Amino acid sequence: MKSSADAKRAGSRVATPGPARSRAQRYRESTRGSRVIQSVALLAVPLAVYAAFMLYPLVRVFQLSLYEWDGLGYSTFVGFANYVETFTNPRLLSAFWHALILIFFYAVIPLCVGSVLASLLVRSKVKGLGFFRTVVFVPQVIAMVVLAIAWRGIYAPDGPINSFLRAIGLESWARAWLGDFTFALPAVGLIGSWVSLGLVTVLLMSGMSSIPKDLYEAAMLDGAGRVRQFFSITIPSVRAEIVVSLTLTIIAALKTFDLVYVTTSGGPGSSTTVPSYEVYYQAFRIGEVGTASSLAVVLTAAIFVINLVVNLVGERD
Repeated sequence: MKSSADAKRAGSRVATPGPARSRAQRYRESTRGSRVIQSVALLAVPLAVYAAFMLYPLVRVFQLSLYEWDGLGYSTFVGFANYVETFTNPRLLSAFWHALILIFFYAVIPLCVGSVLASLLVRSKVKGLGFFRTVVFVPQVIAMVVLAIAWRGIYAPDGPINSFLRAIGLESWARAWLGDFTFALPAVGLIGSWVSLGLVTVLLMSGMSSIPKDLYEAAMLDGAGRVRQFFSITIPSVRAEIVVSLTLTIIAALKTFDLVYVTTSGGPGSSTTVPSYEVYYQAFRIGEVGTASSLAVVLTAAIFVINLVVNLVGERD
């Protein structure tokens, strides 16, 4: 009798966790469901704002790219004819070629110069580093229109550059830099290099300051010089900062509008025109809204693809 009573009690103890476990599962499922509802409710407003101000304009631009429209009258559906115009019009193709050249000035030159400058400043323990960061970052906080007006005066025929060249006996080198077919685009690109240099240098300095000093000490014991340390330790350690720098500067190069508009307005001729300026020119100057929209779609896709490639290559182990 005693053994049977013990068995019943044992059975009751074994059977008890079943209902308790099922109640716990139901509670977790209900909690999970409520969390999903709360998450959707919290994301509803941001998603609605994103859709209204980002997705809808993109869809609308793509829709406009399929029509021939002057912005005022009736539109005519032309399919992908505007895209054919974008890829066959010499002026529009040259705009993309100029944008690629500006990538060299906006991204490659600042990265090469900024990495060396940041390494020298961090390794040399220069005093007043915070002040230098502030000064070198100033071009990023000043409106590009203001910078463009200032540089337009610097490049003027009677500006500081030509005055300096005349003072040292190189008057034959003086020229209207922004009005020269050969030098106008490099002159605009150098402005972009100056603006981007501060951003790239500050980003790389923040990454280099966190590199353990033990790595450099060990490299010195192995006989590695400063140059070898730079390429073997410094550059690999700031790969994430390099990817961020390239992403931001490439986007800035491809989106350039205000700098070109203020300094050259795409001239002389079309030697400094870029895709962003062409979108404005086609839509508001000659009334080709469809072509401008197709150009904007192609430019958006190009920015996305280029930066996707940069991030994929930069994140590889």
